[in-house]
Amino acid sequence: MVNAFRGRRGVAALFLVLALVIGGLLGSFLTTLLFGSGRSVPLLVASAGNRGIGAVSFDSGFAEVAKAVLPSVVNVSSSKVVKVPGIGPESPFLDPFFRQFFGNDFMRQFNVPREQREHSLGSGVIVSPDGYILTNYHVVEKATEIKVSRSGQREFKAKIIGTDPKTDIAVLKVDEKNLPAITFGDSSKVRVGEFALAIGNPFGVGQTVTMGIVSATGRGGLGIEAYEDFIQTDASINPGNSGGALVNVRGELIGINTAILSRSGGNNGIGFAIPVNMARQVMEQILKHGKVVRGWLGVVIQPVTPEIAKAFGLSGEPRGALVSDVTPDSPAAKAGLQKGDIIIDLNGQPVADSRELSLKVANLQPGSTAKLTLWRNGAQREIAVTLGEMPANLGRPGEGGGEGGGTALEGLSVDELTPQIARQLGISPGTKGVVITDVQEGSAAAEAGLRQGDVIQEVNRRPVTNVAEFQRAVRQAGRQPVLLLVNRGGDTLYVVVEQ
Repeated sequence: MVNAFRGRRGVAALFLVLALVIGGLLGSFLTTLLFGSGRSVPLLVASAGNRGIGAVSFDSGFAEVAKAVLPSVVNVSSSKVVKVPGIGPESPFLDPFFRQFFGNDFMRQFNVPREQREHSLGSGVIVSPDGYILTNYHVVEKATEIKVSRSGQREFKAKIIGTDPKTDIAVLKVDEKNLPAITFGDSSKVRVGEFALAIGNPFGVGQTVTMGIVSATGRGGLGIEAYEDFIQTDASINPGNSGGALVNVRGELIGINTAILSRSGGNNGIGFAIPVNMARQVMEQILKHGKVVRGWLGVVIQPVTPEIAKAFGLSGEPRGALVSDVTPDSPAAKAGLQKGDIIIDLNGQPVADSRELSLKVANLQPGSTAKLTLWRNGAQREIAVTLGEMPANLGRPGEGGGEGGGTALEGLSVDELTPQIARQLGISPGTKGVVITDVQEGSAAAEAGLRQGDVIQEVNRRPVTNVAEFQRAVRQAGRQPVLLLVNRGGDTLYVVVEQ
């Protein structure tokens, strides 16, 4: 019994030593994500103190990094069937002569839509040995057939496990085992100035590695995706690189290449990658729930500019997110949030701007409590909100109008807002305010972004329901900056106009 015990203990010790050796060689550990479906998806995640694949030198450059990472990056080709008009733009049947003699009904029989197959190329990253691949949503959008190929190897058919258009992430699966999975890094630790390698299939020429540095982190407000927190790099990213890997000098995945900023369609040294932490979280949500579940506050927010901060009496550097509207019956409405509140802290963490608030709230789970610090009426106050789940459909004239002459609103003309005009403007017929009928070019109002058809609902936090109230509020403001609550097509926003 004693010998048997010692034998088992020796075997266990041997396995422990082997595990430590393997762990040291890999510089990473194997973690398993468990999902409600019962599937497990193993991922390689960089461990603390990992020294990486090999040293970078002037002699070998990034050869060792590329050698280790290239097998994990695949080419993704997709095709979809689209319907196009039966008559092309050069067809003689579009000539008015034919329509005059044969009529539109006769011509329609020649314009039956026909099906056409479109193809697109992109890249992807193997993130699990059993065939899970990360890529961009726009690479496989509406695809009816997807093929994945590794460099110099045969193609595999892939299926879409799930997508998230709001972050441009898609998860694919191929029925293969023992694939070379990439090691996940931590994008929150990426620093500006670090080397970065972009790996993908630009222009369909084959696997390519380009080198640059991290130019910036936390890039947003570009209008590319609904949720933007990009890593910016000057490593060449061109069409076909989408969905490929952005890695550091240790060969760890830090981002999924997704977009370029270019006027010509080619690389100009400004490329963007989705941080791997965001991509991984989206993938985990897709595999667990079949979709991405995000927290929902139920407010329309906008950045706090220096002018808005001054108008609201918020001292110091402009910060936080200004609530310009509150959705009825939303978590925010039930908790008592109001238009004009500035959210400056979330769960004890400062909120830098409206984009950061959107990202932080989306990352919280529905049903969780968000503790907000607000700036309201010149003072701070605390409020707790039980978040909901973000709805799937979200990620938006008479004569003699009044004028803002002699004030900050000089050059702005308004008129009464009737239910009929409100309907024409696409807003609720019950909306109260005045409608802008003209904005003089070059005026302060025009510079602030006001336009014809905007409805002004408040002046300096005071509701206005007709032209007389608007004129009175403007006169009281004099030539001081004016804070307006504007309804534009059903969405409200605050605008500061100053001379």
